[in-house]
Amino acid sequence: MTQPQHTGGRVNVLTKPAVIGSIEELRSRLTDAQSRIESARAGRGEAGLGRPRIVLVPTMGALHAGHLTLVRRARSLGDIVVVSIFVNPLQFGVGEDLGSYPRMLEADVAALAAEGVPFVFAPTSQLMYPDGAASTRVVAGAVGSLFEGAARPGHFDGMLTVVAKLFNIVGPDVAVFGQKDAQQVFLVERMLADLNFRTRIEVVPIVREDGGLALSSRNRALEPAQRAAARALSAGLEAAASVAAQGVGAALQAAHARIDVQPLVKLDYLVVVDPRTFLPVGGEHHGPARMLVAALVGHTRLIDNVALDLP
Repeated sequence: MTQPQHTGGRVNVLTKPAVIGSIEELRSRLTDAQSRIESARAGRGEAGLGRPRIVLVPTMGALHAGHLTLVRRARSLGDIVVVSIFVNPLQFGVGEDLGSYPRMLEADVAALAAEGVPFVFAPTSQLMYPDGAASTRVVAGAVGSLFEGAARPGHFDGMLTVVAKLFNIVGPDVAVFGQKDAQQVFLVERMLADLNFRTRIEVVPIVREDGGLALSSRNRALEPAQRAAARALSAGLEAAASVAAQGVGAALQAAHARIDVQPLVKLDYLVVVDPRTFLPVGGEHHGPARMLVAALVGHTRLIDNVALDLP
C-alpha cells in the first residue's frame, strides 16, 4: 500500500489511503505524520505554527457525495484527515438493518483516495467492543428519547458511545458532521460540552440530489417510484421555510400539504424545535427554529430538516 507523504504542509497520498484496523497502529501513524509535518515546517522556518491539526470524519461507510463533501471540508480545516468507517452495532435496534447495512470498504477507500485522504480507520466490532456490547455507555438523556430516539430506542446512546470512543482513539482537533442528522449533531455537541472534550465540531450543510432529496446511504434502497415520492419531504421543508414569517402553524401546514398527499410516504413525525434545546416549540415561538421530518418510504426510513426563521 502506498505510504502517506508530506505535501505542502499536509499529509497526502499518491494512490491509496492507509487502511488501519489497529488502535496502536493508527496512533503511531498519526504521531509520525505530525512529526513529519513539524519537521517540514521547521525546515521552512515555520516552527511557530503549532501542533499539526487532526480532523476526523466519522462514517459508517457506503460513502456518497455527501460524505465526500465532509471530507473536502475536513481537508480545509487541518493538516491530517482521518476517515473512520465502522458500522456501529450499538446504534441499531432489534429488527433494524444492521445485517443488511451496505458495506463496501474497497469502493469507499477508492473514493477517499481520489480526495487525498491519507488514513482510513476501519476497526472491527471485536476491536471496538472486545468484551461484547460495552457495559459503560454515554447516555443521551431526555432529548435522546425524542424523535429518532423514540422510533429507535437506544440509538443515540449507541451513537454517542462510539463517537466518544472514536474521539479518544483518534484525538482529533476537529470532527466534521453533516447537518442532515440534526438531532445527532445536537447531542454530540452537548456531549462535548458536558464531558469537556477538546474536540470541536464542524457542521456541513445538507447535500441534496437534483430533485432535492437529502443524500443518504439508504437512498440506494429506494425504487424509482419511491425516490420520486420521497422528494415530497424536501419539498415540504422548502414550503415551510417559504412561509415561516407567518409562524409555526403556517410552516407546519405548508409542509403537510406537500407531504401528506404522497401515498408512498408514511410520515413518522413533522415537528419544529428550538435549536438551543431541541425541544418542540409552541405556536408563539419567535427566532431561530428547525423543522424535522422523518418518514418511511417503502421499507426505507428517511430523515431531513431545515432551518426556519420565525420573526
